[in-house]
Amino acid sequence: MRERYFEAVVLGRRTLTPRICEFRLGAADGSALPMAEAGSHIELRFGGADGRFCRHYSLVGPLTIDEPGEPFWRISVQRENRARGSAFLHDQIRPGARLKVSQPINAFRLARNQAHTLLVAGGVGVTPIYTMARSLRQRQAPFSLMYAGLNRSAMAYVEDLLRLCGDRMTLHETEREGVPDLKALLSVQPEGSVAYICGPGPMIEALRAAGDALRWPRQNIRFELFNAAHRPDDAAFEVATRSGRTIQVGAGVTLLEALEAAGADTLSDCRRGECGLCVTDVVACDGAIDHRDRYLDPTTRDGNTKLAICCSRFQGTRLELDV
Repeated sequence: MRERYFEAVVLGRRTLTPRICEFRLGAADGSALPMAEAGSHIELRFGGADGRFCRHYSLVGPLTIDEPGEPFWRISVQRENRARGSAFLHDQIRPGARLKVSQPINAFRLARNQAHTLLVAGGVGVTPIYTMARSLRQRQAPFSLMYAGLNRSAMAYVEDLLRLCGDRMTLHETEREGVPDLKALLSVQPEGSVAYICGPGPMIEALRAAGDALRWPRQNIRFELFNAAHRPDDAAFEVATRSGRTIQVGAGVTLLEALEAAGADTLSDCRRGECGLCVTDVVACDGAIDHRDRYLDPTTRDGNTKLAICCSRFQGTRLELDV
């Protein structure tokens, strides 16, 4: 059985936009990297021996249609306006640095034999969409792509994608054109189309709402969202365990990461609030729980008796958990 994590080395980095940096990763022992499919991502652990940061990044893959593979992985990291994980990577990680990475994970798998595939990318969410466009182009499958961003200079891989996709791609600059009309986008897709979207949460919800309005089957809009666990206004709080131990949860780490670093016995898998494995009972709290998962039903959320520790947070000072 393969280990979940292995040691990787940073082989190179380059600046794609003023806020986005691409890192090339290889296995530290020089061995071949595991195979990754379109839509795959990895968990990256960094920030010291204890790996205090754990972040998910999509694997971009080769940038040309005729490149069968590369002896490294590409990930692209957008620097957020807070001194946390992405800032650490931008400021501290240079070629030669060692990191812990997971085996490829694919919860955003691109299906085959679809009548038509619509790809929708928002900002740095273009990274898994790029791999899907390349896969569809290689297979000569019917697809179209809409890539939205603030402006062309802020959009990673835009020139590469235009060469790859040609007239299949629509570029939308929100600074000049405003918010994209996602309902209009869906309304012109061929019957039976399946949409894949990766981008900011509000954009994903807007596409789903447009699909509902047009009576698209819910399963025909598939999405990936990584950043639910971190927001600019997050504040620190403390969590108490069954043993009475108190653990500090900083603004830049998740409950799960803080508990793991303290040696608490926890369960987890997806780390994105989707699988439910990390859902934990709440014993007591002196504030509101900020549920950020996509697993718990509204009734359970309203009761504040359980939370997904991989991504949800607490808006108070002290939270007691059955862990």
